[in-house]
Amino acid sequence: MKDIKLTILETSDLHGHIYPIHYGTNEYQPLGLAKIATYIEEVREQEPHTLLIDNGDQFQGTPLTYHYVRNQSHLANPVTQTLNHLHYDAAVIGNHEFNYGMQPLNQAVSESNFPWLSANIVDSVTNEPYFGQPYLIKKLTEDFKVAILGLTTHYIPNWEKPEHIKDLAFEDCLESAARWVSYIRTHEQPDLLIVSYHGGFEKNLSTGEPTETLSGENQAYEICQKVEGIDVLLTGHQHRLLADEVNGVSIVQPGCNGAYVGRVDLHFQQNDLEKWVCIHKQSSLVPMESHVAHETIQAINQVYEEATQTWLDQPIGKIEGNMVITDAFHARLEEHPLVEFINNVQMDVADVDISNTALFNNQARGLPTDVTMRDIVSNYIYPNTLTVLEVTGRDIKEALERSASYFIIREDGEIDVNPSFYEPKPQHYNYDMWEGIDYTINVAKPIGQRVTSLTKDGSPLAESQTYQVVMNNYRATGGGEYHMFKGKKVVKEIQIDMTEILANYFVKHPLIKAETNQNWRVVKG
Repeated sequence: MKDIKLTILETSDLHGHIYPIHYGTNEYQPLGLAKIATYIEEVREQEPHTLLIDNGDQFQGTPLTYHYVRNQSHLANPVTQTLNHLHYDAAVIGNHEFNYGMQPLNQAVSESNFPWLSANIVDSVTNEPYFGQPYLIKKLTEDFKVAILGLTTHYIPNWEKPEHIKDLAFEDCLESAARWVSYIRTHEQPDLLIVSYHGGFEKNLSTGEPTETLSGENQAYEICQKVEGIDVLLTGHQHRLLADEVNGVSIVQPGCNGAYVGRVDLHFQQNDLEKWVCIHKQSSLVPMESHVAHETIQAINQVYEEATQTWLDQPIGKIEGNMVITDAFHARLEEHPLVEFINNVQMDVADVDISNTALFNNQARGLPTDVTMRDIVSNYIYPNTLTVLEVTGRDIKEALERSASYFIIREDGEIDVNPSFYEPKPQHYNYDMWEGIDYTINVAKPIGQRVTSLTKDGSPLAESQTYQVVMNNYRATGGGEYHMFKGKKVVKEIQIDMTEILANYFVKHPLIKAETNQNWRVVKG
């Protein structure tokens, strides 16, 4: 009786991590493609049939990839170059692939030795898959055929700059999956059908209870339940660690930054009718901690790494006072000099007097006395630009109420983070702090009724009056469930990345005082 064993390896949400380091500190971290490369070699030596798939969000996320796009784009994309070297079978377009615009993305796609799959990202005129291939057929043997279908969260227009996606349309992933899986099963008749979906799970895998607002951003649970014919679903986007089975579909999601690889092992036997039957399948997550970094992968990317490190070590200014963050939660509970500084810079470059910003993650360390570019990019981790919107006092109040939902009061009476901001994935970047207005958040009040005072220049904010507010481009499109900003009048856009804006501000003001004006507070009664 014939049999065949197959191993699927998935990377997802690599976010530019090649070397096993944290660029903010230059300290070792057990992650990245260099470590993954060693593991891939080990698996290929042991398993005769291996498929290697990247599930999206490759290019944005480290100073190395940022510096490449801004200063070394005449060279090959370092992540694509690495995936070529590792002989990936396919990759899926992720939402962060669009962050730098279409030119770097199209360049990376053209440099790739593997196909990019995204069935539901289509040309807005022809309605055909924009990146060419909706799916890939791989023959492992003469009589064993694998189909790989790619899908990308269709929620991208809610975050991305319109000019970055102006020629594209994004079809609903659930509908696209149903149509393409049916087509593939009918016309290709594969023995194994894999869907690689840059999106995650919107519901609890066991109970089916919603774990987030059912916006369409993540549809993996519904895909498993409603689309017949899928054997394996590779997921990502949420940065979760998942290895399970949902409605008979093997699923995996390997976190982010290359700290884990998702793995699905399958064993098929051919029955009396010469049909392949899966007799065993197992999903798992493999940590990269124990694997050494591959010397060749580090060597082929050395030109990018050395240039990045030189750039990061550039001194750009000084801080007078204390702008270091020792407790990220406390920096959101009480005004911190770093947050005030970023808001002040945004107001200065936009020439407006109201601003909001977030402390993006809990790893932000603030700024030391002697500031380098490394300190800037370790605190401001996204390639955001700025947008000035014209909004009403009512919009500002609603936005503050959205931010106020970040907090809860525990049973012991202390203020804590609302679990909806860290489950199923961390979303600390969706809590904004404002400058140019004065406000109080009372966490003891019900969600939606927590902003107990809101003034500007000593007078209450008028609900119907319009104000000009500067914020990052993600928030200006309504990202993070700030629906009150979506579709509002754009007064101006500053098309310079915030890391550059912050560095340029230090050129004009080489000495910055660490201070706050206490224009907002969070209370519990």
